[in-house]
Amino acid sequence: MDALLAVGTRKGLFLARSRNGGRFEVEPVRFTTVAVPSVAIDTRGPAPRLLAGIEYGHFGPSVMWSDDLGETWREADRPPVAFPEHTGATLAKVWQLAPSPTEPGVVWAGAEPAALFRSEDGGVTFSLVEGLWNHPSRPMWQPGGGGLCLHTIIPHPVDPERIAVAASAVGFFRSFDGGASWETANKNIRAPFFPEGAQYPEFGQCVHKVAAHPERPERLFLQHHFGVYRSDDFGGSWRDIGADLPSDFGFPIVVDPTRPDTLYVFPLRADMDRTPLDHRYQVFRSEDAGATWKGFTHGLPDEPVHSAVLRDAMCAGEAGVFFGTRDGEVYGSQDHGESWMLIAKHLPDVLTVRVAVL
Repeated sequence: MDALLAVGTRKGLFLARSRNGGRFEVEPVRFTTVAVPSVAIDTRGPAPRLLAGIEYGHFGPSVMWSDDLGETWREADRPPVAFPEHTGATLAKVWQLAPSPTEPGVVWAGAEPAALFRSEDGGVTFSLVEGLWNHPSRPMWQPGGGGLCLHTIIPHPVDPERIAVAASAVGFFRSFDGGASWETANKNIRAPFFPEGAQYPEFGQCVHKVAAHPERPERLFLQHHFGVYRSDDFGGSWRDIGADLPSDFGFPIVVDPTRPDTLYVFPLRADMDRTPLDHRYQVFRSEDAGATWKGFTHGLPDEPVHSAVLRDAMCAGEAGVFFGTRDGEVYGSQDHGESWMLIAKHLPDVLTVRVAVL
């Protein structure tokens, strides 16, 4: 089994390849000195397409693509992601790239300021999803610590009319008509940073990440600023599943694609102390859809560590589970988190990690 691991960092994109299930070998950096906050590996076509959301610095953000596994890259003749003039908005960052599982050629992009874009040409050019942009609550949306970012896109694996998104610090939204209209979906999620009596708002939630498994699309898992939650009705209501965790603050949450009931989180000490528990990297796994949790550290550093894992810097695929840290290390597990191996070190700050079997 050959696999490709894509690691977007503060200064460049790193690709690592595993052949026949062997160790991942890291290749020379692409886009050196350019931030890469989002990556997708689109395996739907006859050949895989890599998509990279990049930041040119003074020249702004863009999306590039490669059809030869990163050897060469192309960019649209015009800005691939741009706000229409009538919005008065300027694109700050492409936070997420998500190929549709049901519509060939369709790729979704999540942007800052919080907006959803749709491509029908494989991620070459995108258009704004006006339905979400015109949501009545938008004038009251406020940014989180990372900005007003749409960082999660969950297309339904069977029904193209159903799609969900999450934005910080706004909340979770879902659509049942392909994105034409949207509704808030944050019922029972507690926001303790609001005053008593106002801690379950319709929106204004600081959702960090949401994950789903294609075999059970109605069930979602959500890492909140304060809490870990599960929904069994595509976000219609949520319940807390973080009681068994030593800390329910963190950023990533990932579902194992080979095990629908298995998910992973990376807890941090607290929102005011964003360092690993006991200053050790620890990945917590649940095998019963969040009812119980167990931490794993085998193969991770024994010495104190102080670096966090960002919301998109953890992923799972057929090749294993992977995460990257803010001090430039990347780890992988091929036994569902039981043990870990170092794949790369001394990279820039890791922003996103994606893996696919080729």
